[in-house]
Amino acid sequence: MSAELYAAFLAACVVLVLVPGPTVTLTLANSLKHGTRAGLLSVLGTQLGLAVMLVIVGVGLTSLVETAGHWFDWLRLAGAAYLVWLGWKMIRGAGQGLEQGGAAPPRGGFVLQGALVALSNPKTLLFFGAFFPQFVDPARDFGLQIFIMGVTAMAVAVVSDSLYALAAGRARQAFTARRVAFLERVSGGFLIGGGLWLAFSRSR
Repeated sequence: MSAELYAAFLAACVVLVLVPGPTVTLTLANSLKHGTRAGLLSVLGTQLGLAVMLVIVGVGLTSLVETAGHWFDWLRLAGAAYLVWLGWKMIRGAGQGLEQGGAAPPRGGFVLQGALVALSNPKTLLFFGAFFPQFVDPARDFGLQIFIMGVTAMAVAVVSDSLYALAAGRARQAFTARRVAFLERVSGGFLIGGGLWLAFSRSR
């Protein structure tokens, strides 16, 4: 991969992360409700989920997912249901634990929750499967290029998501409990919206 091609890929990654999705919404919500550390642990989980998808792309299994048919749809619907459930739980629990010094963490921890949200949208896998080849130089080693692009995509995402976590953690300290609860409800609404979009979007 030439320097010019890599620069174009890096710029595309930056543009993509500027559009927040369910993983960013989860990071914001956990940072607001539980603090910066919880948000950063959520980022770690989402990066693990992203790493799994990038490995699948790297070994060329994207075509297998594309031909999975109804199994792909079931996975998509399961992920959508999980996002809606998380959003509803976030709305119902908005503000709880703020006055008592902290709410209880989710079952399985923030890392597992982040990984599940990242993996809940299998369309990300198909997106990377279609996105990466646009920047591959056929005259150079394919595997090495996929590895470089994968590491770059994860690095850009972890920087962006960590900044969201730090900003939300600071906002939690500066905002009143009432405002934090309002932001939690908004975040829950975005998660529900993301789940509904995932449920009703076409798999292809």
